[in-house]
Amino acid sequence: MGSTIAYIISAAVVGYILYNFFVVRKRLNKPPSENVKIVDDGNFDGIIGQGVSLVDFWAAWCGPCKIQGPIVDEVADELKDKANICKLDVDKNQKTAKKYGIQNIPTMLIFKDGKPVNKLVGVKPKATILKALQPYF
Repeated sequence: MGSTIAYIISAAVVGYILYNFFVVRKRLNKPPSENVKIVDDGNFDGIIGQGVSLVDFWAAWCGPCKIQGPIVDEVADELKDKANICKLDVDKNQKTAKKYGIQNIPTMLIFKDGKPVNKLVGVKPKATILKALQPYF
């Protein structure tokens, strides 16, 4: 009896892990959204200066950033013109990352008319990002 329960629990855990592996893998293989704006040290202030903007601070070597990226793409596809959804590579744009005190990635900052109004650190699900953006529309 005890070994049967252990077998069922083990099978459920393995199934859960495999399911999540393929869901994350599917997200990682999607092409980037055309609704995401790539920002850098030169164009940052001009793009986030008006309206609501979400900036995803990331790096190519960052594993959690690779998970967060496709989620940010989904947010961009859903919001389209309601907000500027942007990505900034912290390795290539250290000036802007330093200006906003980015110490951990992924970090997402929400801006309203060029001023930071909210900060999300770590991988966040789409619903959490959308809820964080909602008060600023």
